[in-house]
Amino acid sequence: MQNLKSLLLTLMCSLVSATALAQPYPNKPIKLVVPFPVGGGTDIFARTVGQALTDTFKWTVVPDNKPGAGGNLGIDSVAKSPPDGYTIGLGQTSNLAINPTLYAKLPYSPVRDLTPVVLLASAPLVIVVPENSPYKTFADISASAKSKPGQVTYGSPGNGTVAHLAMELLQKSAGIKLQHIPYKGSSQALTDLMGGQIQVYASSIPTALSQIKDGRLRAIAVTSLTRSPSLPNIPTIAESGVKGFEAITWFGFVVPAGTPSNIVQELNKNINQILKQPEVKAKLMGDGGDVLGGTSEQFANLLSKDLVRWGKVVKDSGTKLD
Repeated sequence: MQNLKSLLLTLMCSLVSATALAQPYPNKPIKLVVPFPVGGGTDIFARTVGQALTDTFKWTVVPDNKPGAGGNLGIDSVAKSPPDGYTIGLGQTSNLAINPTLYAKLPYSPVRDLTPVVLLASAPLVIVVPENSPYKTFADISASAKSKPGQVTYGSPGNGTVAHLAMELLQKSAGIKLQHIPYKGSSQALTDLMGGQIQVYASSIPTALSQIKDGRLRAIAVTSLTRSPSLPNIPTIAESGVKGFEAITWFGFVVPAGTPSNIVQELNKNINQILKQPEVKAKLMGDGGDVLGGTSEQFANLLSKDLVRWGKVVKDSGTKLD
């Protein structure tokens, strides 16, 4: 009798498993982990795509903000989630390509513990100064820095951020020396910039766009190879005399390693479709993003290259975090 009960239980479990496998994906809410606070650029991008997936495909996508440790906490939670397609995360250059070298003990490996799904967008930084600054161009900043090495100050949202490391790369490329003033985020940094406590700031476009538009900040240059649609009249660093310079941040969706390939492909296909919608493209571009999309393999290749590229910048800068 006991053997019969065990056999029946096994058969029931098999039937349940078979039924679950037969159900279309997704058949329950998808948690979208955002590794930064509500209201920031990453959060805006994530919610734009999540809402579009809900509206277009009737999926239930629930944003889950898990900020902390430069995005590490949120991405680590994705890496340690069941690989069933019901937890996805929006990673970016910092927590996928920079932090593996920056942090002495990172709790996850972006290569071993995560599977790239699709690139969402890229975004340049914008170099800004106060509206009353004597600097009108990057050549002005460069000339001042060369005449007074280490005396021109620039702020960033913190040590090891894309903004900090992009400015380290820019100094090396331009042959200048600036003094770095790290902040804990952009809010106080922008206040100090407009108050004259620092002279230059490297910002994401969404963070500084309103102050640029209302004239409180002057945009000097953007760090992409081509001009930003959000700031079409602002030259690139490459146009400003540092040929070939590019330092951008990108955003891309990831899932836990081991997620079935058919689910990765389904996510990739539908997100790519979303990114072609005019209203989604307009929203992302209006927030400073250059829409990307593409295959999961293209994302994986970019990650592989940027792990090497940004790893060298981190090492050259001497920055290390615990």
